[in-house]
Amino acid sequence: LADGIAFRTGRVHELCGRSRRVLAAMICGVAKGPVIWGQSAWNRDRLYPPGMVPFCDPGQILVARGRKPVDLLWTVEESLRSGAVAVAIAELPEPPGLTPVRRLHLAAEAGGGRGIGLLLTPGTGGAPGVESRWQTEPAAAGGWHVTRLRARLEPQTRLHLRRNRDGTMLAHPVASD
Repeated sequence: LADGIAFRTGRVHELCGRSRRVLAAMICGVAKGPVIWGQSAWNRDRLYPPGMVPFCDPGQILVARGRKPVDLLWTVEESLRSGAVAVAIAELPEPPGLTPVRRLHLAAEAGGGRGIGLLLTPGTGGAPGVESRWQTEPAAAGGWHVTRLRARLEPQTRLHLRRNRDGTMLAHPVASD
């Protein structure tokens, strides 16, 4: 995605914070292939394709609606297991437990490790067992602050992410508060 921001394929990552959808759209933009984006049927906050154009091609995204969080997790699990998607996303009202996350990792491995699983959760997240957790917030001067809250064997990192005039993304470290 940008220097310092990488997502391992065949694994499940968590995106949290107010700009989690923006980071997910950026990931979709660099992914090669179709995207399944699971949203809850009760949530009125829908994806807006024209607003996604700066980050990705909304035509590559298939939105799936679920009645319960378990439906969204099942959609991501089966999508990753098929190996047919580049990214499988579940927008969840709260972080899932360890067992569903472990099932998603196993499904991603069964699918040949080609896809990336993303769990979009509110606040600071907290899903156990994810490969990495990234909090994304809007920056006052434009762009976004992206903080890696959790990653296997790597320390926490805080970056400022912004779009260059040529459309590429630039990330640079930010001193901790």
